[in-house]
Amino acid sequence: MARPDKLPKILTEEETDRLLSQPNQRYYGPNRDYLYMRLMLKAGLRASEATALRPEHVDLMSGKLSVREGKGAKDRTLWIGEEMLSEIQDWMDRRSEEVDDVEACGYLLPTRKGTEVATSHLRRSVKRYARKAGIEEVDRVSPHTLRHTFATRLYRETGKIRLVQKALGHSDLSTTMIYTHVVDEELESAMKGL
Repeated sequence: MARPDKLPKILTEEETDRLLSQPNQRYYGPNRDYLYMRLMLKAGLRASEATALRPEHVDLMSGKLSVREGKGAKDRTLWIGEEMLSEIQDWMDRRSEEVDDVEACGYLLPTRKGTEVATSHLRRSVKRYARKAGIEEVDRVSPHTLRHTFATRLYRETGKIRLVQKALGHSDLSTTMIYTHVVDEELESAMKGL
């Protein structure tokens, strides 16, 4: 299989840590932005899937995360770990205190008015935090970069491209194959350096 011309930008562990340290979580909006970035990094969500999440889509006991009507109107089930669940539980408490009409609000990570966050806001926020974190090629950093980072890490961890395909919700395996190229390129440079 030919290697694609431009591999997706992925963040190193260190860049990820720097990015996540940018939002000042004392404030509502930056705390929400931080959780969006964490969810995209931990579950590989698309920006539109993250903004559409509802509280009932997250089982705080099991860590089960249900993505409803993802791309192609497909549902999928993902899991998140205890640390992320704890952060979401803390958020739920804050959300009930700070959102105007929390009863009418259907979103997990809403605006203060209780409405869905625009994906354009998410794109701007990720870019702004990446710039503040001093990440190179900041123009290539977006919510999709966080999804690419998740997918590459999952593939590195498991070596199973079908698991990555299932987690990302790709119907066609060829779409997912790009992540094998990222890892192949890393192997090539590591071996050439020996």
